[in-house]
Amino acid sequence: MSPVVIVVLLTLLLGIQPVATDLYLPALPTLQHELGAGIAPAQLTLSALIIAFGVSQLIAGPLSDRFGRRPVLLWGTALYTIACTGGALAPDIESLIAWRALQGVAIATAVTSGRSVVRDLFRPIDGAKTMSRALGGLGVIAMVAPLVGGLLVHLLGWRSALAAPALFGAATFGFVARKFIETIPVRNAHALRLAPLAADWRAILAHPTFRAWVGLLSCTYGGLFVFLMASSTVIIQQRGASRLIYGAMLSTIALSYITSTLWCRRLLVRYGMAGAVRRASWFSLVGGLSLIALDIAGARSIWAVLLPQVIFMIGHGVHQSCGQAGAIGPFPEKAGAASALTGFLMMSVAFAAGVALGPLMHGESWPMTAGIALFSVLVAVIAQTAIQRYGEVDAQLPRRVAAADGKLET
Repeated sequence: MSPVVIVVLLTLLLGIQPVATDLYLPALPTLQHELGAGIAPAQLTLSALIIAFGVSQLIAGPLSDRFGRRPVLLWGTALYTIACTGGALAPDIESLIAWRALQGVAIATAVTSGRSVVRDLFRPIDGAKTMSRALGGLGVIAMVAPLVGGLLVHLLGWRSALAAPALFGAATFGFVARKFIETIPVRNAHALRLAPLAADWRAILAHPTFRAWVGLLSCTYGGLFVFLMASSTVIIQQRGASRLIYGAMLSTIALSYITSTLWCRRLLVRYGMAGAVRRASWFSLVGGLSLIALDIAGARSIWAVLLPQVIFMIGHGVHQSCGQAGAIGPFPEKAGAASALTGFLMMSVAFAAGVALGPLMHGESWPMTAGIALFSVLVAVIAQTAIQRYGEVDAQLPRRVAAADGKLET
């Protein structure tokens, strides 16, 4: 596969998740009203997807180690397309929650296999550069998705915003079928056996580099998830913005994320992975603390949310690019299992944040701002301590013969 095909493939696989979440967020208040649901059941349409996504990665990773990335991706993208279609036709909130959970299962196969492909092909430092390019493409998807979602809800109704991801899923399935060449070096015949799998998980969890990078990933994603979970209620219902304005706000935040992935590549060349996240963590911290400070001060403009979140997302883009490569980097022979654990732990933290803050969302913005601020502090602490001690993955790996371009291992 050419470098362009690899980046496009990763962009599509990683973009499946924001398409399933960001595109439908402008429809959330409307579907809540149309289906006669309260705030908690409506938010469960997002939480159920996250739960299923997190847990299913524990199975999707070993499946890809056992059978290869290609068959798992084909089945997963087909399931995603079917589940999105079912969600668009759901007659009640309970059915919608079930279809959204099935979407989470399908997303797990795409994201887990995508991270594994990066480890199959690249050394960690080069994997971080490739991931930053793919996440830049994901940022474009995240920028466009809420605008498209808001426009679809305005013109065609809320069901159209839930149907659009099915088209994205079908396009991804077609790209995988036509362009993707299997990347796994050797299929692991024992990948699904419980005892070896448990031993692999114990070894991965015991590795300090894995714990450092997953801690960083979990906290930066936790801050983003709190925003996704609560922002539509805060911006549309509490502060009176239209759905189109809310979509434009999400797109602006996504644009800052794209900028961050470009900045990440420059940081990686000059400072390496640990140095990059140390510098980016200051943006995470300033964004989170300024968000809660403005809320405490009584600022109720949407700018009081938008500007701090833009700053937070500049740090988030660097942390995601480095973290997704760094967590899996020490485990080239069990990339699927490491990818699965990475995703499971990230989603577990996000779900715990949703459980803790969801019941508090009753006409107040402070649960959202306090949650993001807390995660921003944790990101900064981990980036300045554990990552600096354990984060440079390439230096810990044995030297290998590399291809002429210095990127692909042989």
